[in-house]
Amino acid sequence: MSKQSKRREALVYHAKPTPGKIQVVPTKKYASQRDLSLAYSPGVAEPCLEIAKKTDNVYKYTAKGNLVAVISNGTAVLGLGNIGPEASKPVMEGKGLLFKIFADIDVFDIEVNTENIDEFIQTVKNIAPTFGGINLEDIKAPEAFEIERRLKEELDIPVMHDDQHGTAIISAAALINSLELAEKKIEEVKIVISGAGAAAISCSRLYQACGAKLENMVMLDSKGVIRKDRSNLTPEKAEFATHRAIDTLDEAMVDADVFIGLSTADIVSPEMLKSMSSDPIVFAMANPDPEIAYDLAIDTRDDIIMATGRSDHPNQVNNVLGFPFIFRGALDVRATKINEEMKMAAVVALAKLAKEPVPEQVNIAYGETRLAFGREYIIPKPFDPRLIAEVPPAVAKAAMDSGVAKEPIIDWGKYKESLMERLGSDNKVVRLLLNRAKMNPKRVVFAEADQLDVLKAAQIAHEEGIAFPILLGRREEIEKLKLEIDFDADVPIIDPKSDEELGRLNKYAEVYWQQRKRRGVTLYSAQKVMRERNYFAAMMVNEGDADALISGYSRSYPSVVKPMLELIGMAKGATRVATTNLMMTRRGPMFLSDTAINMDPSSKDLAKIAQMTAKIVKMFGMEPVMAMISYANFGSSKNERTTKVRDAVEYLHKYYPDLIVDGELQTDFALNSEMLQDIFPFSKLAGKKVNTLIFPNLEAANITYKLLKELNQADSIGPIMMGMRKPVHILQLEASVDEIVNMTAIAVIDAQQKEKREQELKASEEK
Repeated sequence: MSKQSKRREALVYHAKPTPGKIQVVPTKKYASQRDLSLAYSPGVAEPCLEIAKKTDNVYKYTAKGNLVAVISNGTAVLGLGNIGPEASKPVMEGKGLLFKIFADIDVFDIEVNTENIDEFIQTVKNIAPTFGGINLEDIKAPEAFEIERRLKEELDIPVMHDDQHGTAIISAAALINSLELAEKKIEEVKIVISGAGAAAISCSRLYQACGAKLENMVMLDSKGVIRKDRSNLTPEKAEFATHRAIDTLDEAMVDADVFIGLSTADIVSPEMLKSMSSDPIVFAMANPDPEIAYDLAIDTRDDIIMATGRSDHPNQVNNVLGFPFIFRGALDVRATKINEEMKMAAVVALAKLAKEPVPEQVNIAYGETRLAFGREYIIPKPFDPRLIAEVPPAVAKAAMDSGVAKEPIIDWGKYKESLMERLGSDNKVVRLLLNRAKMNPKRVVFAEADQLDVLKAAQIAHEEGIAFPILLGRREEIEKLKLEIDFDADVPIIDPKSDEELGRLNKYAEVYWQQRKRRGVTLYSAQKVMRERNYFAAMMVNEGDADALISGYSRSYPSVVKPMLELIGMAKGATRVATTNLMMTRRGPMFLSDTAINMDPSSKDLAKIAQMTAKIVKMFGMEPVMAMISYANFGSSKNERTTKVRDAVEYLHKYYPDLIVDGELQTDFALNSEMLQDIFPFSKLAGKKVNTLIFPNLEAANITYKLLKELNQADSIGPIMMGMRKPVHILQLEASVDEIVNMTAIAVIDAQQKEKREQELKASEEK
C-alpha cells in the first residue's frame, strides 16, 4: 500500500462511520417514563443527598469508581512532538480504547490547552472529583515529573504518568527474568541507558528499586554521556550523571551487561554489541524502529537476550501489559495513589507470569508449538488472558499492604472470578485469529475478486500479511477496481474465461472429466463447467495451485456449496459436512452449529456436528462447553424432535465422556448457569459457562445467529466449514469487508491445520 493510501485508510478509520473511537453508553434502563424519572429528576435527588451526607457514597451511586481520565496537553505525542491538545485527542481516545478492551475501565479523554505547569495542575485538580483515577499522557519532560509529583501529593485518587512508569514496569519485569537466564545479579551488572526523557528516568529509578546500583549506570542524551562535569543538567539528569571519563555510546557499551534503548533508531552498531559482556541483555525500545534491528542483533551475538517495542519480534515491551491492569487493581480497592509498592508488585507479577505454563490459547494466537520461559519469552504476551487475573490482584494487595486502599478485598477467589468475567466485555478472539494467520500465511483464492468488497478484503489480507491473495474474476474489472482502491501490489489475477488461462482450464477439465466420466460428464461439458469460477477455484485448491478458497459473496449459499462438495469432498474419516458460526457476544465468544448445511440432522448427525464443533472451539484455544438446544428441558416433552437431541447427548456421553456436553436444554437454561444449577444440578453443565450451542435443525441455528448479529450487533465469523477435505469457506451473501477478512484468516488457519496433520501423518508413515 502506498503512503498516501495508508494515510487515507487511517483517516477514514478515525472518521467513519462515527468520528472518534469511544462513546458513552447507558448502563441503566431508560425505556419508560419511570426509568427516566429515576435517572434524572426527581429520582436523582436521592443519591445526590446521600453523597452530600457522605462524599464516599459517590463510589456507590455513580460510575466514578470505574472511570479514569486520560489527560494530556499534547506536548510530547508519540513520535510527533509538541502538536497541541486538539491534535493529541486521537491518541488519548486510543488510550481509552485500550483501557476498555484490556481491563474494562471506562475513560474520558481530557485535552488541556496549557503548557504552564501550575495551570495544568490546577485544571486536573478541579476536575478530579469526576474520576476514580488519572492517567497522565504525552507530557514533555521535565515538566511531566513535577506535574505527576504534585498531583500525587495533592489528590486522593491514583495518578500515574504512563509514559514514565509503564515502560519502566514492563522492562523491569523483563530485566529481572533476563538476568536470571543470564545468571547475573542485578546489583552487579553494568547498565547503559540511551535516552534521558521521562521513560528513561523512570526506568532507571525502578531498576534501582529492584537492586541495580547507581554507580553501575551510564545514561546518555542527545549530547552524549551525562557526566558530573556537564553544565545545565536538569535535576533528573543530574541524578544519573556519572563520574566515568567517557563521552560516547561506543565507550559506554564496552563490557556493559545491559543496554536500555529509549532514544532513536539505528544508533547501536554490531561493533558495540560485540564489545558488551557475555550474554548481553539488549532492550532496544525505540519505536517504530529500534536502536539496532532485531535480526542484525541476533546475527551479531548468538548469546544475546533481546527485546524491542515491536510486535513482530519476541519479547515485546508493550505498555498495555501494565497500565490497564495497574489501574484495575488500584480502582478495585479504591487506592488513594499508585505508589512504589504497587508498581513493584506489578513488576513481580509480570515476571512471575512469564515463568508459568502458557495457556494453549496464547500458543495458538502466536503460532507457537509451546511458548516457555526462555530467551525468546521473558515477559508475557499482550493477548495472554491471565494478565487480568494476575496483575490487578497483585497491585490491589500491595495497595492494601501499604495502607493506601480504602476498600480492601476480602474474598480473593471471588475477586479473580470477577476479573475473568470482565474479559467477556471485550472479545480478543479476532485479534488472536488474525495474529495466528499472520504467523504462516497461505495462498487464498478469492473466487469473486471482481466484487469491490471482496477485493478490499483481499487487499487488507495482503497488506496485513494474513494471506497471499489470488484474485479470480474478470481481469479488466479487477484491475479497474484495484486502481480505484489504490491496491498496487503485484498479486496474481486469473480470469477463467480468458484465452491466457486456456491451458490451465483444459488441464483442470481433463482431471475433472477423468474423475466423473462414468457419471455423465463429457470432456466438453467438463471444459464448460471449468469456466465457472467456483469450479475453477475449487480445482485450483484440489491441484495445489492454491491453499484455500473464499467464495459466496454474490451467490446463494447452496449454489456455491454444490461445486465444493462435488470437487473437494469430505475429509478422510468424516461422515458429515457442517458449519459453525463464531459470534462475538457481550458474554464472550459463542459457537453456534449448524448454521448453513444440515436441514434436519438425525441424532447421529447432531452428535457428529457436536464433535466437529468441539474441534473448532479447541482450534481457538478454548475448552468447549456445549449445550444441545431444544424447546424442552431434559425429557419435559416427548416427541421425535426432542428425542433426537436426547439420543445425541446419550451417544456423546457414552462414547465421548470427556466432552463437556449436555441437553436437551432450552436456550435460557443453557446460558443462565444459576438457573441451570438451581433446577438441574445433575447436569454436566451445572456451574459452567456454556460457549457452544448445538441446534436441532438448520432453521433454529440460522435464525438465531442472524438475530444475534442484527439485534445485538454481535460480530459474526462464519459459517466456518467443518468436515471438508481441503480448506474451502463460503461467505454469507453480501458479507461485510471485515467478515470476509475474518473468514480469510479462518481459511488460512484451516490450511495451516491441515498442512500440519499431513506432515504428522507423513512422519508417522516414514517411521
